[in-house]
Amino acid sequence: MSGAGRRRGPPVPSCTEGSRPSDRRIRMMLRNKIAAIYGAGGSLGGAVARALAREGARLMLSGRNLDPVESVAAEIRAAGGDAQAARVDALDRDAVGAHVDGIVRRHGALDISFNAIGLQDTQDIALVDMDLEDFLRPVRIAMQSHFITATAAGRRMKMQGSGVILSLTATPGGIGYPNVGGFGPACCAIESLSRDLASELGPHGVRVVNIRSAGSPDSRVFREAVEQGGDRAAGFIDKLRDDTMLKALPAMDDIANAAVFLASGMAARITGVTLDVTCGTTSALNYKVTPIAFVNRGGTDGD
Repeated sequence: MSGAGRRRGPPVPSCTEGSRPSDRRIRMMLRNKIAAIYGAGGSLGGAVARALAREGARLMLSGRNLDPVESVAAEIRAAGGDAQAARVDALDRDAVGAHVDGIVRRHGALDISFNAIGLQDTQDIALVDMDLEDFLRPVRIAMQSHFITATAAGRRMKMQGSGVILSLTATPGGIGYPNVGGFGPACCAIESLSRDLASELGPHGVRVVNIRSAGSPDSRVFREAVEQGGDRAAGFIDKLRDDTMLKALPAMDDIANAAVFLASGMAARITGVTLDVTCGTTSALNYKVTPIAFVNRGGTDGD
């Protein structure tokens, strides 16, 4: 579907060269793009929503529980953005289909789709000791919800000849990781689905990209872990940080900025890949500069 019938939002004020850093930039990267976010009431879903809104996107936020989603939407509107909230279960194919149809009917297009729902995973148990249902739950939720939301968006974007479908995984999607239960296989499955869908939709002008995070210490799940787990949880987060090449973890804003970039025209030739925002974790776990034990003789064995 072309953008000819798309209703445009209100004019966005611009600034001139020399403006204060807090002023709006002259050109917004996502001006009037229509974005659907599932799981928008979560901390990462909300962070991505706010970042997209700052760049001019018009947000269609949803989740199973409406109150936190409406709270994020109200915050965006208070800051001058455009956001609507709806109760949508991302595991319900009919509900998601009706939601996407409604977005296109009202706004003329769907430009960005991002699934950030939680996977209800059980961790800190070895696989050999884990209950089957605890293992399968995150895999089932991941595959069902991402298949439903991504294909619903893909069908519409294929018709209009453009669009970006984003997903989010974590470090276990790119490296072997102990005691994460079904969460690791779920991340791998999401990344595989993203690649395969990209290969099908690419000829129609639709991009599909995944973002892999190392975990954001300012996210709700990390904050709650520290509040409840005390020194043990804080030590675990320190270990996660030490496992990275940069000795840092990505903040929620880092993940949100990655989503903005990938959804924008600046990433127009990027599809079918996972953008790694793990600060180097998946390239070398617990990376350290290690002294080499062999004497440098200036040659190879046998010279």
